[in-house]
Amino acid sequence: MITTEAQARSFSAERCDERGLERIERFIEQLRDENSRQNLVSSASLDHVWQRHIADSLQILDHVPRETGTWLDLGSGAGLPGLVVALARPEQSIILVESRKRRIEWLRANISQFGLTNCSVEGSRLENVETRQVSIITARAFAPLGKLMDLSTRFSTRSTLWVLPKGRSAAQELAEQPPYVRAMFHVEQSRTDPEAAILVGQGRPSRT
Repeated sequence: MITTEAQARSFSAERCDERGLERIERFIEQLRDENSRQNLVSSASLDHVWQRHIADSLQILDHVPRETGTWLDLGSGAGLPGLVVALARPEQSIILVESRKRRIEWLRANISQFGLTNCSVEGSRLENVETRQVSIITARAFAPLGKLMDLSTRFSTRSTLWVLPKGRSAAQELAEQPPYVRAMFHVEQSRTDPEAAILVGQGRPSRT
């Protein structure tokens, strides 16, 4: 379990390419600055930014194959986890979905500044995003699991990986789902919070 900022930074460094940590350090500086203009994350969480936001985002990579196709990150907000993953591994193709205007501008500004040519923003509600098949679906604090599945199943295939940080509610949310959803997922312990968990699954929900 990661319990200090130093541990979180070291954990993050191990999951970055050779310049990824440098990009993330610059991103953190900009996040602190932008947070004074719009509430991207709680101000208190910035005192533990490596543990609460960076390592918490990059732990998702431990559940994803290194060579994979397009990644869809739902409700990207401040860029967590999708933009952080793109900063760590810019070769990864990632689509960030965000509907709030100022956050869309924030995400696009970072993509441009860091030259993340494989990362893009769908500036729209998820319901209005054009259907496409993706390899990875992630969402951090986006929606309850049932609603999330209803909105995003159309992007999945039988091989799609779902990696959904759910905090303390993970097991309960999964238990409330129908059997065909419960069969897809298992619960993984978060590396950054002893009371949090991640739902990891594969496939396309089917009632049959």
